[in-house]
Amino acid sequence: MRSVGSKLARRLLALLCLVCLARGDWAAQQAAVKPGEGPSEKPPTEKPKVRAVTAFIRLDRARYRAEIKEALAMLTKAKSTFEDAGYEVQTIRITTQPFPEYIKDLPREDALAFFREYDALAHKEGFDAAIGPAMLADSDDPRLAELLGEILVGTSTLEGSIVVAGEDGIHWNAVRAAAKTIKYVSLRSPHSQGNFNFAATALVPPLTPFYPGSYHTGPGHQFAVALQSANVVAAELGSTSEADQVRPNQEPPNPARPNQARPDQARQALAAALGEHARAIEAAALRVQKQTGWDYAGLDLSPAPLKEVSIGGAIEKFVGAKFGASGTMTAAAVITGALEDIQVKRTGYSGLMLPVLEDSVLAERWSEGAVNLDALLAYSAVCGTGLDVVPLPGSANTARLERIIGDVASLAVKWHKPLSARLLPVAGKQAGDMTEFDDPFLVNAKIQELAH
Repeated sequence: MRSVGSKLARRLLALLCLVCLARGDWAAQQAAVKPGEGPSEKPPTEKPKVRAVTAFIRLDRARYRAEIKEALAMLTKAKSTFEDAGYEVQTIRITTQPFPEYIKDLPREDALAFFREYDALAHKEGFDAAIGPAMLADSDDPRLAELLGEILVGTSTLEGSIVVAGEDGIHWNAVRAAAKTIKYVSLRSPHSQGNFNFAATALVPPLTPFYPGSYHTGPGHQFAVALQSANVVAAELGSTSEADQVRPNQEPPNPARPNQARPDQARQALAAALGEHARAIEAAALRVQKQTGWDYAGLDLSPAPLKEVSIGGAIEKFVGAKFGASGTMTAAAVITGALEDIQVKRTGYSGLMLPVLEDSVLAERWSEGAVNLDALLAYSAVCGTGLDVVPLPGSANTARLERIIGDVASLAVKWHKPLSARLLPVAGKQAGDMTEFDDPFLVNAKIQELAH
């Protein structure tokens, strides 16, 4: 009996040791898992989209239809390649050199007829089209800016720009011409919506895939890619909230400040997540280059929003307060820093975009008065892209528009960074009125009074 009891005791002791070891191993594993890193704590993030694949061609009026056909063949192949890699392509685009170069021998009416014909072709073939800047240098003829205004009013797909600052400083003649163009288009396009297709650009480099400031000055036969990735920014900034930083036996975060994130961790997380997608998209772009012979010009990393896919909402997750509150500047700097950390071939702005009427949260905050022109300019000091899709009262005259554009150009030159102004004064509307745009990319908002 003593032998049986001894054996039973040894077995019970061994079983007890196994249980203790198992519990210790489990505890060690739990201690090794940092908050926010558990396998089920962070759901997979939806992939970003490709906002645009933009082809750059050197348009020759004598054979432009053949050039467009060739570009569309490349763009169709590119769209298929990106979608095979898991990235939906929203638009395909074709950008030319500055349009005065290829209509300089045409009378005004013939030039307008050509662009109506080109606009019809873009509609038929399903591509967006940028015809480049009316004025690239400050010495260019301002009558070309007047012609651009007529082109924008007479077409619906074509987009253009005026360069108001470059390496040589601010182009004050171009600033005045841009203000006149904006006013002209606002008075002659339905709902004053034509200025959605126009931008005054400052230090925006050639080969940017985003519109309307896209242009090039080289031989063409190149393409670039633009992202729509505000969803990735929102996921990463939300996942680095204060709640994720809580350790065992630590007081939980203040529920009134749910998402006070650590900027350094947020920057690293965003660079890692967006960088993974950027490298995958670039790999697909290089396959397109090899298969088509078109040169890959780079990726514009700007995390563009689109209505409910909101960059404003992403920033609010990070700050834990409405866009425009203290902390918004820090969030802008975090996102910009993360984009700078991503190692891909880049082009265009590659910075934070805050397009008021293309982002549902930004449009709401603008309507509330939580953000204004001065705030957007301040944020532009650490990000891009300037004053983008901003509604203004119809009473804004050319002198006021000149001053606004001049501020954007001055900031761009001071910090040597690409910025643009896409201003939408609405004829017949005043402060407190709602816009009535009917473009699928735009959100309507309340018009603010301009500071006197």
